[in-house]
This record gives sequence, C-alpha cells and structure tokens, in this order.
Amino acid sequence: MPQKGSVRFHTQVIHAAQRPQDWQGSTLPPIFQTASHVHQTAEGLSQTFAGQTTDHIYMRLTNPTNRILEEKLSILEGGQATVIMSSGMAAVSNACMALLRAGDEFVAGNSLFMSTYLLFTGVFQRYGLTARLVEPTDEEAIEKAINDKTRFIYMETIGNPKMDVPDLARTSEIAHRYGLPLVVDNTLATPYLCRPLDLGADIVLHSTTKYLSGHGAAMGGAVIDGGNFSWPEERFPDFKPFLDRKGPLAFADKVWREHHINFGTTQAPLHSYLTMIGLDTLAVRMERHIENALEVARYLMERPEVAWVNYPGLEGHSSRPTAERQFGGKGFGGILTFGLENQKTCHRFIDSLKLIYHLANLGDCKTLIIHPYSTQYVSFDETKKESLSVTPDMLRLSVGIEAKEDIMEDLGQALDGLSK
Repeated sequence: MPQKGSVRFHTQVIHAAQRPQDWQGSTLPPIFQTASHVHQTAEGLSQTFAGQTTDHIYMRLTNPTNRILEEKLSILEGGQATVIMSSGMAAVSNACMALLRAGDEFVAGNSLFMSTYLLFTGVFQRYGLTARLVEPTDEEAIEKAINDKTRFIYMETIGNPKMDVPDLARTSEIAHRYGLPLVVDNTLATPYLCRPLDLGADIVLHSTTKYLSGHGAAMGGAVIDGGNFSWPEERFPDFKPFLDRKGPLAFADKVWREHHINFGTTQAPLHSYLTMIGLDTLAVRMERHIENALEVARYLMERPEVAWVNYPGLEGHSSRPTAERQFGGKGFGGILTFGLENQKTCHRFIDSLKLIYHLANLGDCKTLIIHPYSTQYVSFDETKKESLSVTPDMLRLSVGIEAKEDIMEDLGQALDGLSK
C-alpha cells in the first residue's frame, strides 16, 4: 500500500491496511475466530497485560481481524486510533461515557438519531448527566448552551430524520474556544462525503452497520480518535493517567480501557470481516446513492400526491449552502424524507411498494423505507416527536444503488395507487 494520503479515496478505501503478504497471499484478512491467544512465555503474557506489547490476549480486549478494520478506518477518516465495537450505539455510549463524570453536561444538536436521543435524554439523566439540546445549525445557541460543566459538543453530520447539516468547522471553532472536544457521528455522510477531523472535529463515530458495510449483513460501530486534542487538566483531570500512558491517543485509550472492555461491547470478528468486504465498494456505492437520491427527490417534488420533500440537495433547502461547502461538491447524501396526506396514507403507500424494502435500517445498497412516527418513535410523546421533526405524514427513504428508473417507477406505481 502506498503511503497514507498519497492515493485518492477510491483507491485508498480498497487498499488501506491491506497486507496480503501477511495473510498467505489472501486479498481479504483472515477471520481470527478465537476467544483467546496462546503466549509462549509467562514473561511475555505479563508484558502484554502491562501494555508493553500489542499482542492479543482475549477477544473481549482485542482481536487481529478487528484490528485490521480499526487500522483501515483510521486511515479513511484521517484519525490516529480507532476502537471497533459491536454496534453504532455501543460507539455512541462508550465515547460519551469516557468523556463524562457524574454531574457533567454536554451540548448536542437536537436532530438526533432515535436511540441517541433516548440515551441522552433518558438513560444519561438517571445518572446525573445532562444533554443540552440545541438547533445544530444555530451557532449562537450552541455557544450559549456551554457552561462550566460542559465537557464536549456532539453533532451528526446529517441529521436523521431532520436532514439538517451543521457547519462543523464553525462548531469546532466554538468548541475549541472553550477548551472542549467536538464529537461527530459521521454515519450518514461517511468519509467519502465528509471527514469531520479535517474540519476541526476531534472524535468521529460510526455505525458501521450502515453505509460502511452497505450490504445489511453485519453490525458494528467505531470510535475514531483524531489525536489532536490536548485534554487540558483543569477541565479533564481524569485524563491524566491516559495522557501519561498514550499521549495524544489518550481518548482512544480511555474509551478502550475504561469502557469498551469492561462493558463487553466486543465486535465479532466475522462482522469486521464482512464490513471490510463492504468497504471495498464504499466510494462507488456512495456515488450512486447520492446520484439516485437527488433524482428521486426531484421526482417526488413533481408528484401531486407528495406534500413536501426534505433533502439537503434540493434548491432552497436551508442546509444546502453548508452541505455544498462541507461535502466538497460531491453531493448531499443518500437519505431523504417526504410527506403524504397522513399516517393512513403512508401505510397504504408502503403496503403498495413492490421493489423497495420496508424495514428499520438505512445505508443498504437496496432502497429502504420506513414510517418513523408509527415505528421507531411510536413510544415518544407528541412533544418529543415534534421536537425531532417526526410527523405522522412523514416517510424516510434510504435510496439504494438500483437503477434510479426502477426506484422511481416503484414509487410512482405506489403513488398512483393512492387515488384508486
């Protein structure tokens, strides 16, 4: 593999962390399906437990297959260290818990993924941890929410399902002005569309289940440490032992040592292997997702049955200027939402689809649809649903990589059926 940064993303996503010479010529890494690893000497195992070697001990701690994926994601996101976990929510939970202590606060955008919202506003509150939710595109509100107890700022690159795009460079400036790290969930954009660390973020999270895998066969999460935040002692005194041990990689070490291995959020090696198969095609898949999503959004805008369409790539969308600048002109993502008459109409529409899959996932190579109001958010009260822009008339569409004509034809025949 050429040196990091010396090849373009389309090449890097395939060749990063590749070492066929170490894998008996295989172009895919082996699946090391073992609970533990043999050590030849008592002294050697003692040194490994003391952190003096990077040898493997036990799957809950590290695994050779997982480590290859960690190296690959560090390269793709421009980070210095990655910890792979069993799900995207494991990544969110462990990253935030590593940053928080009892009584601490943090500022987060209010257009959060459903489970993240529940974690921040429900689970964390019971442990004395406060999330101050603000409009992620309102930089004045972000700054006003910061106080002496704030430990970090949390954003999603593209809000789900709100479809808003915060300005990460400006948000990172605010965070750093107050000595805070910026944490970004980059699941919907992927490093193809955006690398938050290049825009000033300090920590990047992923649900690898989504676009990074792309095939719906594997689950996983990732915490990626940019290695650039200094962790000042006056605000982060609990980081001192990790700074002493790992220096600029203190955060990754804290996540791994304090939370990941003790909470048991281990990634199965098979899922890392499957994720790496998917990563090979990430760049070309994202090109097609993005191209198709824009065409589908424009098509839906012209249908009289559709009340509204929310996609950052549409002319006049409030987040389009930020998205164009932040995503380097490569597009606006593969997710959109649109509105029909009411919940009953949405259900009829879903039941009429023939090609598009109805399920609770996104980022698959197949086109997927869901009615969030009556499924993922069914237990939320009306106030919470409204605050998250989840309405009875809304459908979320994860646009796949099929022929766009076929996607639009399936949407069209289902829309035609609403008048019968």
